Amino acid sequence: MLDVRFVKENISLIKKDLEKRGERDKIGWVDEAVKKHGQWKKLKDDNDKLRNKRNVITREINQLQKQGKDIKAKVKEAKELPGKISDSDKKLHELEERVIYILNNIPNVLHDSVPVGKDGTENREIKKWGKPVRAEGLKGHGELFEEKDLADFNRASKISGAGFHFLKGDLAKLELALINFAVTELEKKGFTLIEPPFMMRRKPYEGVVALQDFKDVMYKIEGEDNYLIATSEHPIAAMYMNEVLDEKDLPMKFCGISTNFRKEIGSHGVDTRGLFRVHQFNKVEMLVFSKPKDSWKMHEELLAIAESIVKKLRIPYRVVSVCSGDIGAIAAKKYDIEAWSPRQNKYTEIISCSNCTAYQAVSLNVRYANGKGEKDYVHTLNSTAIATGRMIVAIAENFQSRDGSISIPEALQKYLGKKKI
Repeated sequence: MLDVRFVKENISLIKKDLEKRGERDKIGWVDEAVKKHGQWKKLKDDNDKLRNKRNVITREINQLQKQGKDIKAKVKEAKELPGKISDSDKKLHELEERVIYILNNIPNVLHDSVPVGKDGTENREIKKWGKPVRAEGLKGHGELFEEKDLADFNRASKISGAGFHFLKGDLAKLELALINFAVTELEKKGFTLIEPPFMMRRKPYEGVVALQDFKDVMYKIEGEDNYLIATSEHPIAAMYMNEVLDEKDLPMKFCGISTNFRKEIGSHGVDTRGLFRVHQFNKVEMLVFSKPKDSWKMHEELLAIAESIVKKLRIPYRVVSVCSGDIGAIAAKKYDIEAWSPRQNKYTEIISCSNCTAYQAVSLNVRYANGKGEKDYVHTLNSTAIATGRMIVAIAENFQSRDGSISIPEALQKYLGKKKI
């Protein structure tokens, strides 16, 4: 969420930003948050005075008793205070809850370079790499994998429902090869490998996602205060909740590997089933804690690393800057890398790379201290390295031969031990 101090100092900026995002209904919330926070501060001062007064009267009563003097007036005054304090506490809680709700629902402030647009059709193309080809008669990856007994979607659906799959034999090995390849590449760049918990409690999860995601995206564990993670970015970002990091340790770069779970899956063009949009998938993710002054440079570095991974796999791609209407609430700027799909004759998203600035850190209270003891919120950045299912689809489409065999990119061959499957 946004820091309330930032909101109070940037009212006009935030209102203009909401206009860019097409969220005019929230503009009035900005003034409301500032007003209610002011009311909260005044009431908090009054509440502190009441509590101090209660302590003073208690001491006065004790003193009067020692002196053998009448305490009736002071006792009467003391009896009135608990009710006043209780009423004040209730109003404080109501004001605080409303301010926090507003701050949690006002999205991050966009970087000036983010294109203004209503949806994904208005994302701005930044660059392209590779030569896209159109392959006539290309088999859908789901059909191809089932023909070769490399995947089973029907039996997965029978026991788990739509959006799940069994991977078998060389296809399962290809997924492991992709994970090992991505981890090796990131370790070369100074990332620390980490496998996080696959479940998170509600409170820390509120610090890393938009509240609407609890309804639309996350699976809740029945009877428990836990949710299955939608990406390893989330638990890693929350790992240092309520902690102060040392400036000399920044940036802290993590390579997260996890199985991920999401309720929404949507659709994928011409293929009604397969690996592109599923409820359960594996992914290698980059997560960085950065000093604010370094985060925009770091954002470009993460994009370059993600691009290098796709290039080494020889997948044609393009990079788009995600527009204001498609970016979501958490990121201040986001790039998508879209792989060329010969079967659909278009680019499809396989990687997202975001700078969330201090938005997550404020919610999670993750700060850093410099040598003088001064503290500030860190910036968090994240990027996909490889989402295995989507990359398998890209490989199957871009390297499929007429006989249905799939050539394995050279970068993966040492991990898989094969040139074709």
